[in-house]
Amino acid sequence: MDAAPTLYTERMILRPLELADAAGIQQQFAHWEVVQYLNALVPWPYPADGALTYLRDIALPAIAAGKEWHWSIRLKSAPEQLIGNISLMDDPDNNRGFWIAPQWQRQGLMAEASAVVTHYWFETLGREVLRVPKAAPNIGSRRLSQRGGMRLVRTDEGRFVGGLFAREIWEITREEWRNRQ
Repeated sequence: MDAAPTLYTERMILRPLELADAAGIQQQFAHWEVVQYLNALVPWPYPADGALTYLRDIALPAIAAGKEWHWSIRLKSAPEQLIGNISLMDDPDNNRGFWIAPQWQRQGLMAEASAVVTHYWFETLGREVLRVPKAAPNIGSRRLSQRGGMRLVRTDEGRFVGGLFAREIWEITREEWRNRQ
């Protein structure tokens, strides 16, 4: 599979992540509202070189290995400004993850970004099922999954930056997704 393409939505440009995105990620990511429901592997407090280390040691090697696809999220009206990230991962119970800076939350932007990367997952990558884990208290993420036609398939316990929470696994199959299109 070739490198992920730049994707477009009505309001956004999703560009494949690159090392040059480190400063933008560092600025927008290191906020409690962004990280509290992310996997506990995310260091907190977020170190000054956290974004650079993440890109260099985790995201970019996974992209090169063809196991993950990561995009920066940018508004078409301000393409120089990174406002979040969205990713696809070839992991059995963790296929899509995202974050968006607080000032751009609750505007429907992540639903837009999720729709285009979900299309990429099913139609370009040819995957049969999309599974998404989330901390149960993350109501916004749960609503996004519900609106996208996903269903809750399992609950267990997970470690998140904000502590130990119930972890939900949400799922949609390619056939279910296509029927909603």
